[in-house]
Parts: sequence; structure tokens; C-alpha cells
Amino acid sequence: MKCLLLIFFMIFLPRFSGKSLNRDSNYPKTFEDIKKEIAGYSNIAKAIIDLAVHGKAQNRSYERLAVFADTIGPRLSGSKNLDAAIKYMFSALQEDRLENVHLEPVQVPHWERGEEFAMMLEPRNHSIAILGLGSSVATPPEGIMAEVIVVASFDELHRRAQEAKGKIVVYNQPFITYGETVRYRSQGAVEAAKVGAVASLIRSIASFSIHSPHTGWQNYQSGVPQIPTACISIEDAEMMSRMSLRDTKIVMYLKMSAKTYPDSNSFNTVAEIVGSKYPEQV
Repeated sequence: MKCLLLIFFMIFLPRFSGKSLNRDSNYPKTFEDIKKEIAGYSNIAKAIIDLAVHGKAQNRSYERLAVFADTIGPRLSGSKNLDAAIKYMFSALQEDRLENVHLEPVQVPHWERGEEFAMMLEPRNHSIAILGLGSSVATPPEGIMAEVIVVASFDELHRRAQEAKGKIVVYNQPFITYGETVRYRSQGAVEAAKVGAVASLIRSIASFSIHSPHTGWQNYQSGVPQIPTACISIEDAEMMSRMSLRDTKIVMYLKMSAKTYPDSNSFNTVAEIVGSKYPEQV
């Protein structure tokens, strides 16, 4: 994130200028005022970038992120790891002597992935690497065994709606951009359920894979049956697509025990760097 911010400043600061944004809500009335103010910080931004890229802070962000990820691990909403992450960052911000370090109580969703298992049974036994998508429902306790239909788009799914009924839909959508392709993850289960599918598996929304499923949140829709949904690796999605194009029958067994709990108590972690020259400004 810090690198992205630095890149933003490198690209855009020389182009913009304007008045300050004050805490008393006396905001500038024109975008030109804002552009003028931002342009005034170009030398300061360059100094920060040089410190991070070439100076004493070189690799600091990466090293701190590595410690955080290695020590805390995944921080799913409502999990114990999230609580540990909040405590870790609260302490780190205090140690860094930032001002106004505090926690704000907030309610967060609490969903647990639970046990997950997927196995291709036909045309051969092959273990499928899966990760349940956030808020997915579980399969029945005995799991789901069904034939697979592979599609490359929502349009193809709708054209083959009659074929999809009672099957597990596997989306092997090509990666275009994250923003454009991620709709298959957020809407894939809903579109599959609309045509009568019993589950959906989404090719990971990524341009590269090392047999590594890439998960995230998904959304159900009111009035549409909720079916289990998970992501699979690019390699497995491509393999099943090749099989499908050869008219090879694919049968899969899927078991997921995901569960949604009532919202949990958590915190926003907040800190500030108060300006030394203009402390009243945001």
C-alpha cells in the first residue's frame, strides 16, 4: 500500500496545486485550488520517495509486512487472527509514536470456512485445490456429487442453461483485469443458481497461479437459491476446460462446512501524523 501511495505521489504531485484542507471544513471551492496546494508538496514527496527507495527506509515496508504476515497470518473478519492483528498494529503504531492512536468499536461479519474438500472422480481421481468464497453456504453434510459443466462466461452459461441444471458450474473465465473479471467471483454463484446449478467453482481471479486458489468475498441475491461456491486454481480450471472441449464427462465430489455467525465485535485501528507546520490541517 505504501508503495502504491508513493507511486501516486511520483506521478501526480508535479501536476497539481491548491489551498489546504482545514479541519474546520472550509474546503476549497475549486479543483484548481486543490491542484495548486498538492503541487507545493512535490519536493517533500520526492524526499520521502528517495528515503523509501534509496535511503534508510529501503525495504522497511516489505520487511514489516513480512513480519506481520508471518506472525499473524490470515485475518478473516471476525476471527481470532484479526483480533491479534489489531493488537499488533495498535502496539506498533504507538511504538512508532504516531499521534491519536486509538481503537473505534465496530461490528464485522463473522464467517468461517470450515472443512473443505473437492475431488474429481471422472475421468480420473484428482484432488482439486479449493478455497471457499466468503459468505458461502455449506454443502449438505454428505457433500455433493454431480457432473461438471465448464463455461467461459456468463453469456455461455445462459446459452447452456438447460445443460447446467443439477450440475456444478465451473467458470474458466479469461483474466482481463481484476476489476472486470472479479464479477465472476462476486456474482458467479447467483448466476449459476438461476439456471439450477447445485454449486459453482470460480477460476481464481488472477493473472498467474502456482496451483494456488485466490479467494475473496461473494454476494448472494435475494430470491435466488444460495448454493455452495469456492475458487479453484487456474491450472485445474484450464484442465477441466480442455476435458470439456473434448466432450469428456467430468464428475466431481464437493464438501464444504462453511458457516455464518452473528456479526462480531471488532475495532477500526486509527492513528494520525499531526503536521508540525499546519497542525490544524487534515
